[in-house]
This record gives sequence, structure tokens and C-alpha cells, in this order.
Amino acid sequence: MMPSHELSESSRQALATNLPYDLALLFFRGIINIFFREVRPRGAFNIPRDGPVIFVGAPHSNQFLDLLLALQVYRETGRRPSFLVAAKSMQRRIVGFLARNLSSIPVARAADYARPGTGKVYLSPDDPCLVIGEGTKFLEEFKPRMQVMLSKALNSSTAEVTQVISDTRLRIKGEFHSETDKTTKLVLERAEEARAQGKDGLDFKTIPHVDQHEMFRHVYQQLEDGGCIAIFPEGGSHDRTDLLPFKAGFSMMALGAMANNPNLKVKIVPVGLSYFHAHRFRSRAVVEFGPPLDIASELVEKFKAGGSDRRDAVSKLLNEAYDALKAVTVRAPDYDTLMLIQAARRLYQPPGQHLTLGQVVELNKRFLLAYSYFKDEPRIQALRAKVLKYNRLLRDLGLRDHQVPRAQKASWKTSGLLLYRIALLLVWTVFSLPGVVLHSPIFITASIVSKLKAKEALAASVVKVAGRDVLATWKVLISLGMTPALYAFYASVATVFAIKINAPLDRILWTPFLVLTALPCIGYAALKFGEAGMDVLKSLGPLVIALVPGKHHYLERLKRIRQELAKELGEAIDEFGPQIWEDFDKHRLIVPSASVPPSSGTPGLWRRKSGAGAVDAQGNLLSHPMTWLDERLFGWSHSAEASREVSQANSPRGSDDEDNGDYDSLWKAKKTDGETSKSHSRRGSYADLQKLRLTSVGN
Repeated sequence: MMPSHELSESSRQALATNLPYDLALLFFRGIINIFFREVRPRGAFNIPRDGPVIFVGAPHSNQFLDLLLALQVYRETGRRPSFLVAAKSMQRRIVGFLARNLSSIPVARAADYARPGTGKVYLSPDDPCLVIGEGTKFLEEFKPRMQVMLSKALNSSTAEVTQVISDTRLRIKGEFHSETDKTTKLVLERAEEARAQGKDGLDFKTIPHVDQHEMFRHVYQQLEDGGCIAIFPEGGSHDRTDLLPFKAGFSMMALGAMANNPNLKVKIVPVGLSYFHAHRFRSRAVVEFGPPLDIASELVEKFKAGGSDRRDAVSKLLNEAYDALKAVTVRAPDYDTLMLIQAARRLYQPPGQHLTLGQVVELNKRFLLAYSYFKDEPRIQALRAKVLKYNRLLRDLGLRDHQVPRAQKASWKTSGLLLYRIALLLVWTVFSLPGVVLHSPIFITASIVSKLKAKEALAASVVKVAGRDVLATWKVLISLGMTPALYAFYASVATVFAIKINAPLDRILWTPFLVLTALPCIGYAALKFGEAGMDVLKSLGPLVIALVPGKHHYLERLKRIRQELAKELGEAIDEFGPQIWEDFDKHRLIVPSASVPPSSGTPGLWRRKSGAGAVDAQGNLLSHPMTWLDERLFGWSHSAEASREVSQANSPRGSDDEDNGDYDSLWKAKKTDGETSKSHSRRGSYADLQKLRLTSVGN
């Protein structure tokens, strides 16, 4: 009986340990499902089902909501990763509560404890490692291993202190450097400018040395027990289009754990987080898991040796992980390039072809890789100029690219469809209005506060572009904080009103419970009806343009430009593609016989069945439940087209722009017999991109 008793006790301990994690994850899942319209995993088969694992995620572009990595790991494998979270973030009420219940490990970041220093500093012109102070108190404020940090104007450059010589002299280890480069020359120039203006030198801050032994002990224990941890090696969150330089922490964790236990085999899994307008409510995201990295025993031995060998081992593993993450992330040198690539991808996608979010991400990555190789080619530069001009025309007309191929000459059916859509928009507006009005204090406050927090974060950072990485986090935090208070206020008002009208006692007692039960339902209904209404609203523009006298020729011009661009882009891909990928013609990106992977799920009250009999993974009944009326009145619905093209029916419409609602594809007028779709011999639907292995032709 003893073994049975021990097993039961062990099970109870596991349940007690996992229950807070599971409850916190369930709560977080609700937040994710409300904030995001769709989250898609890719490559989940790469997640090891057992053994010690370090999940390395990037880019860290959505702060608090990047924890959805844990949700996808748990959903696919049942494993519970522990995050490494900044100790400062864990001091926040909501974030800290959730992080602690998710078994997160706090990491003290030295920069979070920076304090303004006394006096001014400048560098010795003869020795870049000698810092000279004016009115400073180095002996009081500094000790060896602490750091000096300069102002944001100097890219928050830092340097480690090796020796405090006097109150006005200290020696640093190496030159001042920022996140990306050495800044000694810039520091000398700014110091000279300051002294020329009558100032004593530059402002600075003191950064204490932080002992991370306790954090490493928790990490080693987690890996020793066969658990998994998750870390964002860029350090802080940001809204840049490319990756920031990685911190070496995860590399030291993996090598240190294996050095402590020769039998331990730690795997590193790269995780790419791709957001489609991450800061916007009801946006979309893709979480992609790359193949796990095995750590070579040679690196572990070099790590044990210490000194330069140790640094070399850490650096090599860091580079391997960085290269692995590049394969699962969409990286662009700047925002304009990213917009260009997304426009080219849309042009390359045949009209009527639907791609999953994962396929959109994969195609964007390949376009970026090809563009990085051939961006200086005259043909590519000319094509770039044409695509940008086409984008400007779209913006001027208020259209979206996928609406252009469907543009037809206006007819009475166009007028009928416009009137029907306006009536439908009014219906959805009426249905969503109560919830919108009741929750408007939350919407307004969240919008104002999140923008203020973004400005604060931008002012305190040298890596953020617009501070968008904190917008979504603060929208969620404000909503979580205000919703209970607002609901309690409404319940109190309703109760007082019931008392004022002399309602029976039992109704007065039930009033707050009924209000608290009804409000979430009203809010969710407003969310779904409002979403459907926005989809309808975005589909009205082309109809209005088609009906305005003299405007139709703009649509025809756009169609011709788009057709020419698509043809030219296809020819460029045929020419340059084989120079990057082996067997390019054999493994085309778009192959006529391939179909998009079918979605899982069963039709039900809240899930729409496609015209081909499959469940549309994106379609919910409340998103646009009157699609069937479109089909019966006008014959222009998405499902009607899908029933004619079975190979396309199972895929949701994925887009890099979450503004493209499903209703956007319903505005087109009926094609004439002479305008039926031609079959694409080499560009039908999307091929299985997993089968294509990228092979670079050189660096």
C-alpha cells in the first residue's frame, strides 16, 4: 500500500503546483482570445515533448502579450514553460500576479536601478578608458563592477568600472558602447560641445552591479528537473522591424546547466512571433517554432575551461541561436521596406487565392530574403518604384489591394448591394451600440493612458521607434483594472434604481447579480457585432467609387496597373528565385495542385460552414451571419466562390493587414462569361512551404 500512498501524495503535490499555473494560463487565454482576432501556431511538431528545453523568442514586440508563447506550448504539448521576467515588471500588480502564477523567474536588470550621478563627466582625450569628473563623488557613488551610463542623446552608452582612482578619476573596462556599437568618438565630440557651451561635461547615471547567482540557480534547477524555460534574449521590448542584438544570458544558462550535469541534454527551440499590427485591438498573430538546436559537447568543454574559451563558446551558441531565429522571424531593415515587401507579396498572390496566416508569414520572409540579395539590381529598383506608386494610388482612393481585381462596371446590382450593405451596417450598429456605450469609459481611458505610456517608454528608450510595443499591454492592463470597477458601478446604479421604483425585495436582491451576469454577455456581443460591422463598413468604399460618375476609370486604371505589376513581379521571381533557392522550379512557392491545409474543428452554432462543406477556421457566425443572404440575393458571397473552387474552401483569408475583414471579398459585381477566372498553370494555390529548404548562395 505504501507505493500507492506515495503516488497519490505525489499526484496531489503536482496538482497543487500546476493548478495556479493552469488557472493563470486559462485567464491569460481569455485575454488573448479577446484582444486577438486570430493566433496561429506553426511548426509545433518541433517542440520537444520531454527533456530540458529553453524557448528563445523574438522579436519581443508586444511586451506583456508575448506570453502567448506559453499558451501555444501548453496547448500543443501540455508543457508549462517558466518565463524569465524582469524583476521590475513582476512588481506590477496584474503582470506580477500573472507572472508569479506562471512560475516565472525574476531577473534583476541593472539598468532598472540606474540613479543620476553627481556632477559632470568627460573622457580623457589621451586615454578613452579614463573618465574625468567635475564636481563628482566617484569614491562615494562607484565601486568596481558598477557601470557608468550616459544620456539617451549618447545612445545610453555604458561602460563597466574597473578602478575608482579618486572622486574625479575612474577607469573603465573597455570603451563606452551602446546596444549596437562603440561610442567613444561620439562621447568625445559631445563632451567638447558641452565644454564649448560653458558646461563642465556630460550628465551620467550610476548602475549597480547585480548578482544573478540566485536567478541562475533557479534556471539550473528547472532544467535539471527536465523542465522548460522561455526567454526573450533581446532584453526589453521594442517596436523595430529587425531584431536587436541578443543578450548572452540564455547561452550561459544552457552551457552552464550542461557543464554542471554531463548527462543533461538541453535543447534550444527558436520561436518567432509575427504580429499583424500588434498594438491594435482584434489584430492577428503567428507563433512559429523552429527545429530544436542540439548543443555540441565541444562547446560545453570550452565553457568549462573558462577564460577566452568560455567566452568563445557562449558567443558561438549565441550566434547559432540568432541564425535559427532569423529563419522563423520576419525581419526588415526599416518600416518602409516591410510595407514594400507586404505589397509585393499581395501582388504575387493570385486573385481569389486564400493563404493561412502562417503561409503569409512564410512568403513575407522569402520576399525579404530575396529583396536583401537583389535590392540594388536596376530591375528590382524600378519595380520597387512602381509598387510604391501603386500603393499611393490605392491610398488616395481608399481601397485595398485585394479589392482591385474584383472591380467591375457599376450596375443596378451594385446599387442594390450598396443599399443592402448599408442596411446591414445599421443592423450591426444597433446590436453593438449598447455594449459600446456601456464600455466606452474603458475604451477611452485605455486609449488615452496607453498613448501616454507609449510616450514615456519612448522617451526612456533608445531602441523604440514609436513605443507601440507597450500600447497593447497598457490597453489590456487598463481594461483589466477598470472592468470590475465599472461593472460594480453599473450594478450599484441598477440596484439603487430598483429601490427608487419600489421594486419587490427579491428583485432588488437579484438586480446586481443579473447586471453582473448580463454585462459580459453584452460586451462580447458588442465585440462580435462591432467586428462584423467594421467588416461591412470597409467593403463600402469600392461600391461608392464604382457608383460615382467618372470614377470608374480610376478602378480600370488600377486593374491594369495591378495586372502589369503582377506579371512583372512574377517574371522577376522566375529570374532571381533560382539564384537563391535550389530546385526552385521543382518547389514553386505557388503550385496549382496544392491546397491549403484544412482547418480543424466542427461546424456549430458559432462556426460557419463553407460552401465546400468544410469549417472555415476564421469564420464565426457572429462575424457576418448574413453571408447566406448575399449569396441568395446577389450570388457574390465568399462561400459561393469557395464552392466553385474546392481547393480554396478550407482556408481562412490571411492577411498582413487585419483591417481586411472577410466581408471585403464580397463587394465585387458578378463576372461576365468572358471574365471567368483563368487557371494558373504555375500559380494556383499555395504549396507546402515546409518542404522547401532555403539554401543561401553566399553571404
